[in-house]
Amino acid sequence: PSLALRLLAHKIQSPQEMEALHALTVLETCVNNCGEKFHNEIAKFRFLNELIKVLSPKYYGTWSSEKVKSRVTEIIFSWTVWFPQEVKIRDAYQMLKKQGIVKEDPKVPEDKILPPPSPRPQNSIFDTDEEKSKLLARLLRSSHAEDLQAANHLIKSMIREEQEKSAKVSRRENTISEVSEIVKQMDELLENYSRQELPKSDHETLQNLFQRCEKLRPLLFRLASETVDDDEALGK
Repeated sequence: PSLALRLLAHKIQSPQEMEALHALTVLETCVNNCGEKFHNEIAKFRFLNELIKVLSPKYYGTWSSEKVKSRVTEIIFSWTVWFPQEVKIRDAYQMLKKQGIVKEDPKVPEDKILPPPSPRPQNSIFDTDEEKSKLLARLLRSSHAEDLQAANHLIKSMIREEQEKSAKVSRRENTISEVSEIVKQMDELLENYSRQELPKSDHETLQNLFQRCEKLRPLLFRLASETVDDDEALGK
């Protein structure tokens, strides 16, 4: 994360407005989807100071466009809401207000100040797909604005892939849980049947449970084929 942020800081400080805005879009996408390690890095003065330079007249504030400065202000303000435990972010923002660089809190849309999603799982595509990670790093290092756009598209596609993977895992776990519960109920009914005659209502319940199992069978086979390379999943 620290290398990516160094590269992004350089782009955010670009005198070319579009390049800086694209870099800020990439930054927001990363904050929303890259988890705790990334959040820890943005909360350090080392990175916060790079954002402050864009606003400060002592550094790049005199020639940074108003659009870029407004976006940087919105981002830092939204982080004070997202990460109230991060004292350095709050201190940096308060310093900007005290120095008169930020006159008032920006009006940020509600969807912008909602907390970012929970950190991604350890086996995330961001960590395991080395080829895409290398491509992303190369795009972020580029000096061309179109490469920053490509980096943003790549991050979004990786996030979509991550979400699809999470949805499959959730569907698999829910199905396995349902089947386990059905089998448990059937075992209980059959155990009673071995000791005494089952009443008609229990016969019907047993039949319904069996039919539900039959309906779930194709789904279980498909889920098993999807997790052929996932030993942990197959173990379940």
